[in-house]
Amino acid sequence: MIQLSPSAQKIQALLNSLGYNYTVIEHAESTRTAQEAADRAGCELGQIVKSLIFRGKTSGKPILVLTSGVNRVDEKRISEYAGESISRADADFVRTVTGYAIGGVPPIGHNEKMETYLDEDFLQYKMVWAAAGTPNAIFELTMDDLQKMTEGKITQVK
Repeated sequence: MIQLSPSAQKIQALLNSLGYNYTVIEHAESTRTAQEAADRAGCELGQIVKSLIFRGKTSGKPILVLTSGVNRVDEKRISEYAGESISRADADFVRTVTGYAIGGVPPIGHNEKMETYLDEDFLQYKMVWAAAGTPNAIFELTMDDLQKMTEGKITQVK
């Protein structure tokens, strides 16, 4: 078995400790973009989980939106859910609250607990693929498990 990088291994260990039998796959090629991840996974673009971090403009709290690879997040809608205006977080904020760099942010294992919204469009898929801590690592999981792991609110995000 190929040795995973430390960040990808951290996600594999977390999955194992939570009792999930999912396998992190680290590719030689990039999985940074949703299209690259779909190409590596051999799945539809819609099955890719994009982990996007926003920041409450008043509270400064991190907000995680897990959206389908084909969708663009409606920030106004997320602001309504969050009860305050939001803005897309910068790279430093993302690394601070998640512990990971943009392009490899997994849906779990963050430095801070955060309010999470899960794209209802994932309900059409049995399996989805998410980043696993690096811009080259992904793992496949069920939508049900994604919701359980993240405690995300299933809602319209586009």
